[in-house]
Amino acid sequence: MKTRILAFVTAGLLIAEFALAQDDYTAPSTEWGQPDLQGVWNFSSVIPLQRPAFFGDKQFLTEEEVAALANQTEAGLEAINNIGVGGYNTFWTEMGGIGDNRTSLITYPGNGRLPETQEGVSVQVGGLGPDEPGMRPVRMVVGGIAKDGPEDRGLSERCIVGFNSGPPFTPNLYNNNVQIFQNKNTVVIMTEMIHDARIVPIAGSEPLTEDIRLWTGDSRGYWDGDTLVVETRNFNGFTQSFGVYGTAEEKVLTEFFTRTGPYTVEYEFTVDDPATFKDKITVMVPMSKVDGQLYEYACHEGNYGMINILRGERMTEQREAESAQ
Repeated sequence: MKTRILAFVTAGLLIAEFALAQDDYTAPSTEWGQPDLQGVWNFSSVIPLQRPAFFGDKQFLTEEEVAALANQTEAGLEAINNIGVGGYNTFWTEMGGIGDNRTSLITYPGNGRLPETQEGVSVQVGGLGPDEPGMRPVRMVVGGIAKDGPEDRGLSERCIVGFNSGPPFTPNLYNNNVQIFQNKNTVVIMTEMIHDARIVPIAGSEPLTEDIRLWTGDSRGYWDGDTLVVETRNFNGFTQSFGVYGTAEEKVLTEFFTRTGPYTVEYEFTVDDPATFKDKITVMVPMSKVDGQLYEYACHEGNYGMINILRGERMTEQREAESAQ
């Protein structure tokens, strides 16, 4: 039953609305003559990051295949909801958004899957279950290795980075929104999750020296025609490179933002990290305009969860000590 449900979920992730770029579209300009990318954009997607193995080398689905999968999806999701809520049921999950009939968000490598990792690369998966064995620094997003202190917990529990806050941006359960602000010499990319505002100087500013390292790296941008290109280096190495693999210390991330219609932006990024992967990774995520505003994601300011996690572990230790007397 669980295997069938997983198949239904995988199939359901491929059901998408077709939002084609307009070939003759000309993006509006800012007062400085640059393409206007400003606004709130949603990057939730029904397309999986990696191509499910049962599709093999199939890059696109036919409309008939999409329709057939749609018929399976509703029953699969209903079955999941009937099993139990667990962390979240599908009520909380953003599975909408624009897309196409691709079988993976990964466009390179051609098999739609992550390339092989280098030998000995660290892997920290994490999750909502029991703690994983491991050592500090903890680079996983969710979960942890122990509860001796906050440094044993995942980065999202510590409200540093995590989930879909990027960079880069990959669709997650919810809060798949980003707001872009522009002026002549700067672009600000503010995420809903973790409410991080990344300030990107546009052309002319010197990058940071190698000895200065940041959680989200040092981003520098330039315009290539109508496309905003953002190159990010100098990650501090305390985050994973991509997915659950490696460290970001040697990673170079290149992002491309292109306005393709009144309500669409094509967001593409390439991860180049030869210390972690044997090949580059390119992902394309369509974004759709949101008629609304972002609200503060107050994580660290109200992070009573961390206090309760550590307090609960101390109480467990105290009770075990008392029972041993």
